[in-house]
This record gives sequence, structure tokens and C-alpha cells, in this order.
Amino acid sequence: MSAEVEEQEKKRELRSYIVGFVLAISLTALAFLVVAADLQTSTAYVVIGIAALAQVVVHFRFFLHISWQRSTRDDLQLILFTTLIIILMAGGTIWILNNLHHRMM
Repeated sequence: MSAEVEEQEKKRELRSYIVGFVLAISLTALAFLVVAADLQTSTAYVVIGIAALAQVVVHFRFFLHISWQRSTRDDLQLILFTTLIIILMAGGTIWILNNLHHRMM
């Protein structure tokens, strides 16, 4: 690989990191602003939840370099499966604890 191609690749990667950093900081600031604005609780939860999901997508795309390309699709499927298992475990735990709470009352 020529030095020119390597230099362009480094610039493209640096630009990707900078864009990801700016987006991550912006989404974090959005969550703080929503809390500081003292919105209704349900509205705040929805906005923060959407910002959190967008933050996950930003981190996957810009920092972990996970995209829809064929070479990274296996990594993406592994991450999605892991997320599903964690959601099932956490959701099941909350469901069981909620059920136990109602039975104790």
C-alpha cells in the first residue's frame, strides 16, 4: 500500500472518530438538558431512552466499526444475540420480582 493511500485511510478514520465523538457528546448533553429542563417524567424517559439507543448505534458505528457490511455482519449478529439474552434475563428478573412483590402485599 502506498503512503498516500495509508494517509487517506488515517484521515478517514480520524474523521470517523471525531464525528462519533461529537455525536456522543451531543447525545449525552441532550440527556442532561432534558433532565435540567424538568420535563414531564414520561416525556423525559422517552427522550432519554431514544437518546440512549442512538448513543448505542453511534458507538457501534463510529467506535466499534460495526456496520451492515458483509464482513462485520457476524459481529453484529453476535452483539444483537447477546443483547437479546441480557434483555430476557433482566426482564425476567424484573417480572419475577414484581410478581413476588404483589404476592407479599
